[in-house]
Amino acid sequence: MASDPREARLRTRAQIEAIPLGGRPLVVCDVDEVALEFVIHLENHLLRKGFRLLPRSYGLTGNIVLDGTETPATQDDVRRLLHSFFAEDTHLQTPVAGAAESLSILSEWADIVMLTNMPDAQREIRSDTLARHGMAYPVVTNTGPKGEAVRHLADRAGGPVIFLDDSPSNVGSVRKAVDEAFLVQFIGDPRFLAMATPVEGIHMLTGDWREALTLALGVLGGADPERLPPGTVAGRESESGTR
Repeated sequence: MASDPREARLRTRAQIEAIPLGGRPLVVCDVDEVALEFVIHLENHLLRKGFRLLPRSYGLTGNIVLDGTETPATQDDVRRLLHSFFAEDTHLQTPVAGAAESLSILSEWADIVMLTNMPDAQREIRSDTLARHGMAYPVVTNTGPKGEAVRHLADRAGGPVIFLDDSPSNVGSVRKAVDEAFLVQFIGDPRFLAMATPVEGIHMLTGDWREALTLALGVLGGADPERLPPGTVAGRESESGTR
């Protein structure tokens, strides 16, 4: 990722301004563990590099260890491993169940933007990977908390803003920057979902796109049970509570 935070913010802003948003409601969707499976592919990558994932708490730092030991990788090692994953394995990522179908339905009511924290150098391959799996939406790369980027996007929206992300820091950042946003803390990997603590003020904590879609369609005013994937209940409240 860019070493100069200001340069990175300007690059993100330029990508946002290049998107032809149409004054419609807006869905801002993270990629890793929301649209594309990440953890299972990272585990394979780590093994090739002499490390492994030992999921003992929510997050990667402290849970990536040297293979054959329980010695945590250093923060520098974690950063290096994530960069090598994005450079080498982004194209291998597979879709989270229900993501493509749900985003396709939502795209009839809202603009969709994929906002992802990853090196800008892999933006094109990420976009191609998403498109190959039926998610051909604008991709914006970001560094650090996502609140500022979502604020810029929300300023161009013409209706409700829905934000989905697995990162507590990103969800919290958007909550502060975009008070009107509907927040879905979405964690596709069941091991990490089980260890997650709901971020204050979220509308839903889930790893199920059927639940997220039901909430989103209710927000957008298009909750038609005939359009939902099997098992979705229109108008169902989140079991984790509402804001």
